[in-house]
Amino acid sequence: MKKIFFGLLIFSGFFSDAQIIRKYSNEFLNIGAGARGLAMGGAVISNQNDVYSPMWNPAGLIGIDRDWQGAAMHAEYFESIAKYDYLAFAKPLDNNGGVFAISIVRLGVDNILNTTQLIDTEGNIDYDKITSFSQSDYAALLSYAFRPGSHRISVGVNAKMVYRNVGKFASGYGFGFDLGVLYNADNGINYGAMLRDATTTVNFWTVNQDELSAVVNGEEFNPAPKDKMELTMPKLNLGISKNFEINRDLELLPEAGINVDFAKTAALISTDFASITPYAGAELKFQDMIFVRLGVNRFQNITDIESLKRKVSFQPSAGIGIKYQGLTLDYAITNSGIGGSNFYSNFFSLKLDMGDFRN
Repeated sequence: MKKIFFGLLIFSGFFSDAQIIRKYSNEFLNIGAGARGLAMGGAVISNQNDVYSPMWNPAGLIGIDRDWQGAAMHAEYFESIAKYDYLAFAKPLDNNGGVFAISIVRLGVDNILNTTQLIDTEGNIDYDKITSFSQSDYAALLSYAFRPGSHRISVGVNAKMVYRNVGKFASGYGFGFDLGVLYNADNGINYGAMLRDATTTVNFWTVNQDELSAVVNGEEFNPAPKDKMELTMPKLNLGISKNFEINRDLELLPEAGINVDFAKTAALISTDFASITPYAGAELKFQDMIFVRLGVNRFQNITDIESLKRKVSFQPSAGIGIKYQGLTLDYAITNSGIGGSNFYSNFFSLKLDMGDFRN
């Protein structure tokens, strides 16, 4: 039943005669990567400074100042229905002080039931015609960060290429850019901004009408959408953080900020021009070896189906991490936050810092 439910969501999202500009196009790239950031509810826009930075703020790559870093993450969404994976590599460039990174992202749902051919042209049901398919989203990010003159400011850019596949039914290609900025003030406060899809991200779709369409008693179902192109509108993430030294062994790093969608959504503050959602998170660090993290994000106004009352939902998150020399293992858990849902997602990520290993 869960696979059928996900299949219906996919078909309604990709094969509807919607406008070219879609609110949730390429949404898988807004999830983020790295169990650290996910445990903190995405509250890392101004303080992520490693190989996971391209998914939060590419300007943070400037924190890699020696050797190279590699990262890998695996996540299970909605009781393992969806799989989310991330691989990345980052290295400083000796000639100009910039940092280059390449990242690969995949979000996939496998074994979705295909019932488009369940009913033949005369209206007869044939269960042998039920097959299965997979829906997968892929992205490759080429990132570069540099200091434009001042040592307190860093700028980063992502050039991203997207490939999306819905079984034999359709496939799409896209490309776009992200821009990020970090500013480290004299008083220790860090400011961060990330503009996703800065120039809008364009996706071009190819639909296999023979596989998608079904004709029953002379009536066609699942007709191909008229629009073969979609645009992902920009999103803005703003964050502010500061590290506090509690004592010789303990440090606390909180961050708070807002996510801005330039569309009307279910966010707490929503207008026709933009919707604003707050977020917050914190990391407690012990001797730069053990980490405890909490976060909250995705505040929304929702309507209860039974009582029809409006209420606010949010997505809580938590996690832990351990670091030994140049190897860091992190874990995060989140809840969808919708209507007290029991759907939990687990994230495991690994980071290798060769600079720490060799020094």
